[in-house]
Amino acid sequence: MPMKPKEIVKLLKANGFIEKSQRGSHLKMYNPETHVSIPVPIHAKELKKGLEQSILKQAGLK
Repeated sequence: MPMKPKEIVKLLKANGFIEKSQRGSHLKMYNPETHVSIPVPIHAKELKKGLEQSILKQAGLK
């Protein structure tokens, strides 16, 4: 089941990411240990399957 942006942000925070900045409708999540920065779109709808998988892959969670 696709995740909502808030759920992705919560998952990333639980895995060492912090909120770095937000510009418009995108939140940048940053991991200081791995130096990885991931933009997450913030809206009320669920993320598309491909985008969700891409975010998790960039974060090293998939």
